[in-house]
Amino acid sequence: MPKHFPLFVFLFLLNFSIFAQKKRARDFGIEIGVLRPGKLNAITDVAGVKVGQVTLHQGNDVHTGVTAILPHDKNIFQNKIPAAIHIGNGFGKLAGYSQVEELGNLETPIILTNTLSVPTAAAAVIDYTFQFLENNSVRSVNAVVGETNDGGLNDIRKRFITKEHVLEALKKAQNGPVEEGNVGAGAGTVCFGFKGGIGTSSRILPKSKGGYTVGVLVQSNFGGVLQINGAPVGIELDKHKFSKLNEAYKDDGSCMIVVLTDAPLSAKNLKRLASRAMLGLARTGGIAANGSGDYVIAASTAEELRIAHNSDSMFETFKVLRNNDLDLLFEAVIEATEEAIINSLFAAETLTGFENTKVEALPIDKTIDILKKYNRIK
Repeated sequence: MPKHFPLFVFLFLLNFSIFAQKKRARDFGIEIGVLRPGKLNAITDVAGVKVGQVTLHQGNDVHTGVTAILPHDKNIFQNKIPAAIHIGNGFGKLAGYSQVEELGNLETPIILTNTLSVPTAAAAVIDYTFQFLENNSVRSVNAVVGETNDGGLNDIRKRFITKEHVLEALKKAQNGPVEEGNVGAGAGTVCFGFKGGIGTSSRILPKSKGGYTVGVLVQSNFGGVLQINGAPVGIELDKHKFSKLNEAYKDDGSCMIVVLTDAPLSAKNLKRLASRAMLGLARTGGIAANGSGDYVIAASTAEELRIAHNSDSMFETFKVLRNNDLDLLFEAVIEATEEAIINSLFAAETLTGFENTKVEALPIDKTIDILKKYNRIK
């Protein structure tokens, strides 16, 4: 860097280079659904939401990481938010499920990592929660940690993730663009036989319907027969695990889906919203295979719904959307989930990992040709 080159300009260019290096699906004219995305087309379009990531790529053996999602910037334990978790297929190790199911709220950030690092991440979330002075008397923390298995490209048994990595991801969490592809918890994941990773998208409802935002972030690591905007890409590329009947099937490795919205929804209707995200996964060709742990964590960031940990009142009074006004939110989460998964594939890069396992990136040029053939590009 030149001696008199302004530091803030350097940091801006560095940040710009990170997010400008890859085109996303929409940059190629692939417009999924009927609702418009937010300014960033990311989960961080939901006001107050922050994402932080730590990525470990070292030699061939280490390809893993942590993705942290903060629904708001206050002490989450003291300002809990309505939440729900939907299990699409339960072959997974999601921590914190039962209390969210029972009480209908979230009291920590959401952490995504690899399967064998869930206990480490949960311990780090407890440390993170204890650091707030208001939590000095806290004796119980329901850490919510999701995972997918990156053991194909990462030497997962070595458990490279430490508490410090998780705390670093939380510290780095920020508003703005979210890096996608081989980063964070998606560093070593595989999706539809191609390199998977982190992906995100959002949708905005019309002002006449509240103008609410729905943001989705995925950790894609699952199988099926890839479809993009309705086009049979996996079939055209002859790239899916059913293409050769004499080929041994490989286990699928799961998908974590995080849905945040500023719409005022009860835990009951967040559960319904979460279940619709699986329809977005299905639109991409995902099948929620036997060996896949497919979970959706949904929460409302609406400030008026925040639940104080301690209160002098015996009552909680909320104003939430009626059941009849949920359809556009359902559509929004389906579209955003579909696009987030596709974005994870477009951003991912070919990677050679553990035991020289090589996973190719989605061939973008061939994919675009297929989408043109099926008239799926605007």
